[in-house]
Amino acid sequence: MGKKRIIQKTEEELLKEREQVEKALKKEIPVKSSTRIQEGNVYISSSYNNTIITLTDIKGNTLAWRTAGSVGFKGTKKGTSFAASRVANAVADIAQKLRIKNIHVFVKGIGAGRESALRSLAAQGLEIISIKDITPIPHNGCRPKKVRRV
Repeated sequence: MGKKRIIQKTEEELLKEREQVEKALKKEIPVKSSTRIQEGNVYISSSYNNTIITLTDIKGNTLAWRTAGSVGFKGTKKGTSFAASRVANAVADIAQKLRIKNIHVFVKGIGAGRESALRSLAAQGLEIISIKDITPIPHNGCRPKKVRRV
């Protein structure tokens, strides 16, 4: 079956990632600790080839994003449901570092990672407030090609 190849991040890359998270923490506006419930949006874009998960604040400003490729999968393995669950775990860790507990989930696409990413987010302790499917659906579609005459 061959060796499993998962990309190992160097210490330098880990330090850069930590700095980005700390910058995002500094951007937070201090609120009274008794009423502090932070919410965010999670956008799951799942295609046949990859899964992209983006974490934003309520206004829509991107806080973090991860893909199956950035987590360490290559080739056709990026489109699997297992890869999507690993990506969701990575995003959930970042959300917990940013102290985001409640999320609204927006799912887009028809890939294998839709449900597994959603289940992983819920299993990581994030409270899912709403789930919305925003997959684009053609209402009438493009105009068909004219009939071929021979």
